[in-house]
Amino acid sequence: MNNESLETTATNTFKPQVSVVVPIYNGTADLPELIKCLLAQTYRKDRVEYLLVDNNSSDGTSELLKLAVLNCPIKIRALSEQEIQSSYAARNTGIREAVGEIIAFTDADCRPQPQWLEELVQPFINPNIVIVAGEITALPSNSFLERYADKQETLSQKHTLANKFCAYGQTANLAIRRLALEKAGLFRPYLTTGGDADICWRILQLEIGNLEFAPEAIVQHRHRTTLKELKSQWQRYGRSNSYLHELHDVELMREISKRECYYRLFRWLLKEVPKTSVKALLGKASLLDFANTPIGLFTARARYIGQQQAQLPPQAKKIEWL
Repeated sequence: MNNESLETTATNTFKPQVSVVVPIYNGTADLPELIKCLLAQTYRKDRVEYLLVDNNSSDGTSELLKLAVLNCPIKIRALSEQEIQSSYAARNTGIREAVGEIIAFTDADCRPQPQWLEELVQPFINPNIVIVAGEITALPSNSFLERYADKQETLSQKHTLANKFCAYGQTANLAIRRLALEKAGLFRPYLTTGGDADICWRILQLEIGNLEFAPEAIVQHRHRTTLKELKSQWQRYGRSNSYLHELHDVELMREISKRECYYRLFRWLLKEVPKTSVKALLGKASLLDFANTPIGLFTARARYIGQQQAQLPPQAKKIEWL
């Protein structure tokens, strides 16, 4: 048997016990599609459990979870985190109940593709790998803002993996060895954003193993469709940056003033729009290309405001442990 055959055999037989943790808040609209995606997973059904954690929902999520437990051919466990309103607290509740040696994470509004778990787990065949980040792509886009964000690959892990402070993966598509969580601790339960970076960095700083990217481990997610939603998203990114500055001393974003925004918009109208118009006439640009500067300024300003307004609560520094 050649080396290639040996590697294929090892990959096919590597099926560690996996626990998938999904925090849910008011998820009645998303749960049916999520469960369909979990049912379609190609990973061995006897080697995986799905821990769906209701985080104090008020829309009937709890009842839907109970029905899912009764009627699904896969192992779904319905859990509850009522004390702390935070997706990270809900994830901690799932981790504590998990039996798997690999803990995978996604969100209720994500759509894991059939090969997702199979591809996400495979890099752990290397004992030096303690974190694996899968890719996040967009669900089919309808609105202009969705198509623009899709073109910019806003959701892609390539942005977080290229973070200049330290690489990390987003919890929408992430897997961590249980051993690493035992050594580094769980999520900070009172943190409201930035917890994915924080937990990855704490693990990597211990130098117990490496992070690997699994580009074929894909979950799909929906982009924001309105300016209000887009503003909220980027303000959250700004708050995350502020919190991580306090926790890990990451560099803060520079000021984006209203005056700078007006100047760059004026320059856009005078210089960029004419150039892009010519390219569009030649078939080398589309309507989306006209939006680069105004939307970029809109999101940068929202992120800066979020960063400026953020105040890390003292209790958010707390780390929970297994």
